[in-house]
Amino acid sequence: MAGYFSNHSQSRFLANSNSTSSATQTTVAPTPSPAPRPRVPSSKHFSTSLSTSSADEKSPNKDKPSASASRNASPVVHPLRHTWVFWFRQQRGPGTKITNYEEGIKKVSAFSSVESFWSLWTHLHSPSALLPTTDYLLFHSGVRRPVWEDPLNLPGGKWIIRLRKGIADRLWEDLVLAVVGDQFAECSTGDAPTDGAQPGRGEENGAAPEGEWPEICGCTISVRQNEDIISVWNRHDSDAQVKEKVKETIWRVLNLPPTTVMEYKSNNDSMQDKSSFRVPASVSVDRTPQS
Repeated sequence: MAGYFSNHSQSRFLANSNSTSSATQTTVAPTPSPAPRPRVPSSKHFSTSLSTSSADEKSPNKDKPSASASRNASPVVHPLRHTWVFWFRQQRGPGTKITNYEEGIKKVSAFSSVESFWSLWTHLHSPSALLPTTDYLLFHSGVRRPVWEDPLNLPGGKWIIRLRKGIADRLWEDLVLAVVGDQFAECSTGDAPTDGAQPGRGEENGAAPEGEWPEICGCTISVRQNEDIISVWNRHDSDAQVKEKVKETIWRVLNLPPTTVMEYKSNNDSMQDKSSFRVPASVSVDRTPQS
């Protein structure tokens, strides 16, 4: 379990946050930063930037709460629409093989708020820091185990994107933010659970109750020797319109180049050939070029 934690932030959004803690009393003139790369908003429910205080809040005449009131106030929690769970599939060393896929999957943590997500995310290694044959898995809390046979995963499948080495970090972060930020909400069919299970509540205080199951079951990144593979799992393999919406949303939130090749594979086919990513030889396999 020790291979996935880092002692410092790997997030592009929080990369500059440590500078304030190491500041001294010497005043240094700020240098202009380069213009940020335009990106699609990662969430409908939370922002990845901190808002500044307004002029009214800084006014000395503005009424302010007492110190005792501030101490007694509960910390603000920003709930996500769903509870999500991070899993980690342990790296296999050279010459070793895990006969049962589930034996190598370990649960890292569940989260249902913006704050709990960032507290976990900033201590995870980026994909580029992982050894080959290692997987990160992010799945909805309704998925009991992130495998093909799970009741929520079984009737669905996954979109697969093969990446050249060296570009996975940004795409993986963008994909995770899009999933937990509900960017795939319009892909949902709006149906309720069919296996008799009832939506549960988040595992933290202040979490919003779960609604209907989302179309997206989860997403994974698989670090391999010569490539990195991102996959987005959805619930309905039989609905061509839903699959196309999921594909279009992936294209949009990841800002993929036009030459990107995406493959779709049902979980039923994966169970038949015992492979998540193997495709027929007749299908041309390419890897997403660096944009």
